[in-house]
Amino acid sequence: MVGEYRKSKRRLILLDYDGTIVPFADRPDEAKPDEDVMNLLRLLAQDGGNEVVIVSGRDRKFLDEWFGDTRLSLVAEHGAWLKERGAEWLFISPLEDDWKKDVFPVLKQYVGATPGSFIEEKSFSLVWHYRAADPKVGESNAKELRGRLKSLAASLNLEVLEGSKTVEVKSSGVNKGRAILHWVSRGGWDFMLAVGDDATDEDMFAVLPKTAYSIKVRVAPSKARFVVESVGDVRSLLREMVGIPSG
Repeated sequence: MVGEYRKSKRRLILLDYDGTIVPFADRPDEAKPDEDVMNLLRLLAQDGGNEVVIVSGRDRKFLDEWFGDTRLSLVAEHGAWLKERGAEWLFISPLEDDWKKDVFPVLKQYVGATPGSFIEEKSFSLVWHYRAADPKVGESNAKELRGRLKSLAASLNLEVLEGSKTVEVKSSGVNKGRAILHWVSRGGWDFMLAVGDDATDEDMFAVLPKTAYSIKVRVAPSKARFVVESVGDVRSLLREMVGIPSG
C-alpha cells in the first residue's frame, strides 16, 4: 500500500479521529491531539498531491480549535457539517433538532442511574458517555438505554449509534459516507485511503470504490479491506507514508 501511495499523484486520505489517530479518554475534551499526530498530519497535508480529511463525530468547535489553521479539510458530527481547507463550514443538508426535547430527559435518567456518565450535546446529536462509569453498570445500562431509544427513534426519524463506551442519537440521514462523497465524487484520485474504528465509519467504507484502501482499527465485522490493532498501528502507517523511520 505504501508503494502505491508513493507512486500515485493525486491522493484522498480520510481519517477518523477518536480511536483511530488519537486514543480514547474518559472525557472527550481529554482526547487531544499530541505533537506526534499533529506533525504526521502536517506532513501529509503539506504534500500538494494530498487531500487529507478528518472525518469525525466531534463538533465544529473542537475541530476548529485543533485543525482550523492547518491544511486539513474537516467533517464534523458524523457528516452533518463539512469544511474544505481554508473555507467556511457548510451544512450537508437542512436538519431538525427539535427532537432533543424528547430524548434529553431519557438520557438524563441514565446519567442519574450511572455515576460517572454524562451527556454531550452537539448541533444535531446527543451522546451519553459512560467510559468513566463502573464497567458492569455502564454496559448494563447502555444496553437498556439503546432499547428505549430505538423505540423513540423509529417515531422521530432518528438513528441510535453504539460507539466505544457511548450511546449516540442523531438525525437520520446524516452519515460519514454521504459526507465523503463530496470529495470521492470528484474523481481523478489514483490513491484513496480511509481509516476508522467504529460503526459510523462503515458508511464511509461502503461508498469507496473497490480500488480504495480501507482500514478498520481493531477486529470486528467490517466492510473495510484491512484491519489493524491500534492507534499506534495507524500512526506507524502514516509515518511510513510520510517517510519517517520507525523507532
